[in-house]
Amino acid sequence: MNVENGKQEIEAPNNVTIKGMLGLLMADTDANCDGKKVISLGIGDPTAYSCFYTTSAAQEAVVDSLRSAKFNGYSPTVGLPQTRKALAEYLSRDLPYKLSSDDVYVTAGCTQAIEMALSILARPGANILLPRPCFPLYGLCAAFRHIEARYFDLLPENGWEVDLSAVENLADHNTVAVVIINPGNPCGNVYTYQHLEKIVETAKRLGIVVIADEVYGHLAFGANPFVPMGVFGSIAPVLTLGSLSKRWLVPGWRLGWLVTTDPYGSLKSPKFVERLKKYCDICGGPATFIQAAVPTIVEQTQEVFFKKTINILKQTSDICDRKIKDIPCLSCPHKPEGSMAFMVKVNISMLKDITDDVDFCFKLAKEECVIILPGLAVGLKNWLRITFALEPSALEEALERVKSFCQRHSCGS
Repeated sequence: MNVENGKQEIEAPNNVTIKGMLGLLMADTDANCDGKKVISLGIGDPTAYSCFYTTSAAQEAVVDSLRSAKFNGYSPTVGLPQTRKALAEYLSRDLPYKLSSDDVYVTAGCTQAIEMALSILARPGANILLPRPCFPLYGLCAAFRHIEARYFDLLPENGWEVDLSAVENLADHNTVAVVIINPGNPCGNVYTYQHLEKIVETAKRLGIVVIADEVYGHLAFGANPFVPMGVFGSIAPVLTLGSLSKRWLVPGWRLGWLVTTDPYGSLKSPKFVERLKKYCDICGGPATFIQAAVPTIVEQTQEVFFKKTINILKQTSDICDRKIKDIPCLSCPHKPEGSMAFMVKVNISMLKDITDDVDFCFKLAKEECVIILPGLAVGLKNWLRITFALEPSALEEALERVKSFCQRHSCGS
């Protein structure tokens, strides 16, 4: 806090946000595109494309809920009972134990679930272990809650697995949790059962909670199936975060959850539960009529809808893999196997008049009207995060423009 001219000025954390960076990049395209369509490979919102529309069952459930006029009032701050019950049953399908309604707290998207998890774990002197690269909202939330963020590397040569020795070295008696994002954002990886088990065993030795960000849960299309971290909840306590946003393709509905996947009850002490409930009292949750639609949404969505999404993401990830291999200055150490984004390394030495990943992205936006998130925004300098949840033809065009840009800026041109 700065004090100037007798006034107190509160400083905002200086963490980079994805939306903030993308806003700056978009501003750079406005005056320069001359009719060329802007294509964004920067944000994980596929809803601009008709191939990523949600299921009619979900739409009809929301319409019916709204038209019933039964859900125009406040809901309980922890969520409607029927919503909590439906989510507990939905998530229990993949677990060796049954969740109860009391394990589920309904949130305004996974974003609020992240903020809730960090808020209830915060204490004076606390630190949290975050992956690098990482979805930057974790660092921002930690800064706001005065939690020290300590970063462990994900290893690109090993499929972006967690550097477990680094986790052990970073942790101390003030460490409250380790964050694991699976399927991976921004890396597009999907962890094996064996690796997840090693992570949670490490957390047990350290005496810390695992925050399992599974907002991309079930969006896996490679060799490794999606395994929820809650499967290992009997080894160490797990807070599972998720939402309808990605699997149902409805990020604007803001329906998420925080779940205590913890069969032995470490996270169910009266004090901890009271903290959860009081956080909900302060912040509230999603619209009541959206909550009321959830039981029908999770019960009536057909498997064919999910398979269609997976098939398109597999197709677009293959396009990325093929196109990136054709651009000499870019390399992808691990083909995407899940989520909607992956990381690409930039060999800056092969490019003239490009100083780093941020410079690359701003010049690309200005010259080619293609938006890509610089790796710096997720913690990796001279990398790029590319989103592939697009219509295949739009993705092909965008990557052709990237290729033209790289050829134009190549040292050999």
